[in-house]
Amino acid sequence: MQCFEDIDTKNPTLKALDLILAAWDEGVDTGVEPQQMAYAALFTALTDLVAIYGEEAVITLTRGLEKRVVEGEFTLTRRDQ
Repeated sequence: MQCFEDIDTKNPTLKALDLILAAWDEGVDTGVEPQQMAYAALFTALTDLVAIYGEEAVITLTRGLEKRVVEGEFTLTRRDQ
């Protein structure tokens, strides 16, 4: 992963993303596998969302992720099949 250079620190979403990417890079640099970082990030995100919005809202959110994954929304590089 790569941290943004010259991010708009007034945009809280970009600031949060930059902080997460920096932590991700630090973890990988110290030997943590990217898959482990991903699972830890998902666990942290889901537990925080459940605490804030409740289980039902998070279930609704996660059900909607399947379609987005299938449509390639989270695929950064395309592979020919």
